[in-house]
Amino acid sequence: MPPCFLKGENDMGKAPGRVMGIDFGTRHIGIAVSDELRVIARGIETVNWNGEDPEWALNRICEIIKETGVNAIVIGRPARTDGTRSETQDKAEAFGASLAERCGIEPVFRDERYTTVLASRYLHESNMKAKKQKKIIDQVAAEIILQDYLNMLG
Repeated sequence: MPPCFLKGENDMGKAPGRVMGIDFGTRHIGIAVSDELRVIARGIETVNWNGEDPEWALNRICEIIKETGVNAIVIGRPARTDGTRSETQDKAEAFGASLAERCGIEPVFRDERYTTVLASRYLHESNMKAKKQKKIIDQVAAEIILQDYLNMLG
């Protein structure tokens, strides 16, 4: 079975339970969670960390997984705009492996190029104040990553 799919899922990965979307960053990690039917993504938190020691961030994300009943994870893969690998991509994949080891859910990775740009545009068009935008931009980027994944599932 593809990673992140559980027993009882159909060919499109549909199963009861929430999916978590993660916009990985070396300072801020945006978190979004789907509804039980895996139709709608909603940003719920930005996990701030020092970019070096992921322990606190991993623990907090595992707490969110337990609190929300998440049983699948999609993480944005931050490739460069030309498609080549980036150092941040390597860190995101290592973070995903650590998260899988700690929480027992193997993540799926999705291209996240331009999600922060899109999130910024959405927030700007909503006439939200810049200070508020800064606090939730990573959550909105995680929503975009997760919603794209949910739409792919159908």
